Amino acid sequence: MTVHDHAFPRRLWRGRPEDPRWVRPAFLALLLATLLLYLANLSASGYANSFYSAAVQAGSESWKAFFFGSLDAANAITVDKPPAALWPMALSVRLFGLHSWTILLPEVLMGVATVAVVYAAVRRRFSPAAGLIAGAVLALTPVAALMFRFNNPDAMLALLMAVACYLVIRALEDGRTRWIVWAGAAIGFAFLAKTLQAFLILPPLALVYAVCAPVPVRRRVAQLAAGLGAIVVAGGWWVAVVELWPASSRPYIGGSQNDSFLELTFGYNGLGRLNGDETGSVGGGGAPGGGGGGGWGETGWDRMFGSVVGGQISWLIPAALILLVAGLVATRKAARTSVTRGAFLVWGGALLTTMLVFSYMQGIFHEYYTVALAPYIAPLVGMGAALLWERRDRTWAALTLTAAMTATAAWGYVLLNRSSGYQPWLKWLVLVGGLSAALGLLFAARLGRRIALGVAGLGLVTALAGPAAYTLTTLGEAHTGSIVTAGPAVTGGRGGGPGGGGGPGGGVPGGNMPDGNGFPGRPGQGQQGQQGQGQPGRNLPGGMPGGGTPGDGKPQGETPDGRSGAGGMGGLLNGAGVSDEAKGLLEDDAQAYTWVAAAVGAQNAASYQLSTGDPVMAIGGFNGTDPSPALDEFKEYVANGEIHYFIAGGGGMGGASAGTSSQISTWVQESFTSVTVDGTTFYDLTKPKTES
Repeated sequence: MTVHDHAFPRRLWRGRPEDPRWVRPAFLALLLATLLLYLANLSASGYANSFYSAAVQAGSESWKAFFFGSLDAANAITVDKPPAALWPMALSVRLFGLHSWTILLPEVLMGVATVAVVYAAVRRRFSPAAGLIAGAVLALTPVAALMFRFNNPDAMLALLMAVACYLVIRALEDGRTRWIVWAGAAIGFAFLAKTLQAFLILPPLALVYAVCAPVPVRRRVAQLAAGLGAIVVAGGWWVAVVELWPASSRPYIGGSQNDSFLELTFGYNGLGRLNGDETGSVGGGGAPGGGGGGGWGETGWDRMFGSVVGGQISWLIPAALILLVAGLVATRKAARTSVTRGAFLVWGGALLTTMLVFSYMQGIFHEYYTVALAPYIAPLVGMGAALLWERRDRTWAALTLTAAMTATAAWGYVLLNRSSGYQPWLKWLVLVGGLSAALGLLFAARLGRRIALGVAGLGLVTALAGPAAYTLTTLGEAHTGSIVTAGPAVTGGRGGGPGGGGGPGGGVPGGNMPDGNGFPGRPGQGQQGQQGQGQPGRNLPGGMPGGGTPGDGKPQGETPDGRSGAGGMGGLLNGAGVSDEAKGLLEDDAQAYTWVAAAVGAQNAASYQLSTGDPVMAIGGFNGTDPSPALDEFKEYVANGEIHYFIAGGGGMGGASAGTSSQISTWVQESFTSVTVDGTTFYDLTKPKTES
């Protein structure tokens, strides 16, 4: 073995030659701690969001389903997002088999990578301690710990947004075109994870580079044009293929009303999210049970600090905003091309723009969306704290540090006080410890080095104590379904669903508890919103809908008594349970059919598909409102012997009450014989009533 064979491990462990020896080991320890933290209890959530898990399972069996993001391997309909976020999970399942771990491990790795990117971005212009603080803040943000262990597209989106900001900062350092092009590519690929949300940070990033880049104006314009071109190429190639592909030979584009991805992008997933006009949605700005935001909560500047959203993300937002202003004040006399100021503008602009949109959007808004803010908050805290610590001998810097610490302690107390009975001692520890640290920071320059570092350590510990506690609570619970939240129950919380005052009614717009058919029923009870579970009114063990987990021998959705459980909102928010008897019925002669069954609503269909491993057609897509398949098309499938069973009930808005879903349900009920298995009715599409 040569000397060079030993060089890489030494460089990996040692890091930069000019760094103290503790820096690289501390960074690697941060990544390892994040990895172990996010891996803890990972399989408790089972298939997590079965909607996406079914698409992952389909993509692991069919390359066509992989490319389009189909819900089933027979390619009836896609998910209501582009498929990039599904690809790592589908490859993992294709390599290692279908299991909770193989689905969720790629999400964990994205979380660790995001921590690494944030550390690297902060470390380049500030101290190693600043990078470590930023990484720790991100890793211990409750909604980050939730979504980097969950199979929604938000994990990939957060990673790519952090990468884009990092690359823009690199471009501000040396003005090289390649960094802007790569930043554009990251944003373009993020579009293929969650469409237009990837573009929220484009205006501030472009503006900062246009003003602060260390190259002539003409070159800046050309570089930004090249970055725009990279966005179009990285995000547009897939869109072009889908739009040019003959509709007759590809799956229906889920979430659209005209089988168009462009319509999905600019309608349901685009402007509809802003103005609440979402055709085929479960309810936007006009839904009952909310204020300015209708069924999805009140809109306004304080939305990020509200009853449930606050505990997900806002612990350090006050400090981040204070430190952002401080960073800009501290660099006010710097040259136009100051990278230090540019870094504050990049992260601060991304934070403010995304917060503004989230705060006032009137369409569908889920608390877990706020994970997008975490990669912006963490750098601001790390950079601002480091910058002011270095200048703590100046009165304004000491006062600002004190203000940031005081705001953090007070807001942490407020958030913890919302969780009645949750570790009641912790709020006092955060308040008293934080205020003590704030007082110490005011006089930090006059204290000895060890005492000053002790004060800083106390401030860091108390600032992170609240979010760390919420994070540990999140790790200890199963999270399933379409709407999940981090941390314990909170007073006035929505309990994992839109509208509602929490409790059993936390899962539907307006806070009403769905009845067995998916229609709104009685109002929600109580004042405590149960977070963590996407299935309202039920907290069954095991992590799957109703309790089963993949690989444990139990069907998805099986309740402790062995019977199948219904999913939230009649299967809209979480899939139905699948008993052994129902699974056996569908698996009998399954190879003879393209789809072993069809069911209204994607979550309902996903449950049966994940349980059997065979394609199940999701009629109407996620909400049961997409016009796919049409009645005549469905009749043709049945006449050709491609579908074995139709599963009654199911998900969707009002069960099977919308559009083609209603027509298909009515025709099936009038035309075919049925059998009831463990409380669920199955119509055998090979046995017309006239033959019974």
